[in-house]
Formats: sequence, C-alpha cells, structure tokens
Amino acid sequence: MSVDIEVVRSVTDELVEAFGRLLPQLSGSAPVLDAGTLGELVGWPGNHLLVARVDGRIMGTLTLVTFPIPTGLRAWIEDVVVDGDARGRGVGAALTTEAVRIARAAGARTVDLTSRPSRAAANRLYERLGFQVRDSKVFRLAADRL
Repeated sequence: MSVDIEVVRSVTDELVEAFGRLLPQLSGSAPVLDAGTLGELVGWPGNHLLVARVDGRIMGTLTLVTFPIPTGLRAWIEDVVVDGDARGRGVGAALTTEAVRIARAAGARTVDLTSRPSRAAANRLYERLGFQVRDSKVFRLAADRL
C-alpha cells in the first residue's frame, strides 16, 4: 500500500465526494461542503488543504493554516480525518509529516494542533511524531455568542 500526499490546488468532483465521505467521520455536526465552499477553503490565503491517496483514492485530509503574528509565522493543523477503512495504515502520519514539512519550508516557528483525549490513537501518533502536550487551556466562544 502506498500513501501519496498532495496539496489541493483545485476543486474536483472527486474532492467533493471525498469530503462528503470523510467529513462526517470527523464531525457529526459539520455541514456538507459543496464545490463552492471547498473552493473558498482552497483559495484562502494561508490555507494548505492536503489529501492522502491510498492506491489512488482520497482516504484522508488535513488542513494546515499558516499566519503571521507579531512573534513570527505560526502554523496550525486542523480537521485531520482518515477514512475508517485506512486507519492504522500510516495515512495520518503521512499527512502530518507533510504538513510539518510545508510549515517548516514557510518559516513557521511552531506547529500546533489540538486533539481530544478520547482520540488515543491520534494522540499517540502526534507524540510519536514529536509533538508535545502543552499545559494550556483552549477557550471557545460559541457562534450563538458572537
């Protein structure tokens, strides 16, 4: 089995289908993404949408976001999802490794991500790849409070 990672440059029917299949595996509340919405995501400055292909089929995705702040260029990994049929086969590691490579090449000082404690396998992967748990709190203001 080979895993190939690519940065999405344009939206195709295949990409729309893949997100229709993958996104519900990440979030039960995320809306379905149509081609227009995916196009906005792909075209947004600082976004790097990565997909993983296993034997030619999109089986995972990750979004790397880079942004400048006064202390330097930072990077965040968001919305990592690997199809249930491909888990445990190196897809998540390949996606994360490529995201870190892109962030490093862009000059990012750090790469951050969050992961729920219940995602034990993902958390082991991130630690194996060199990520360290930070003693921090993540605060969120819900949409209905904006």
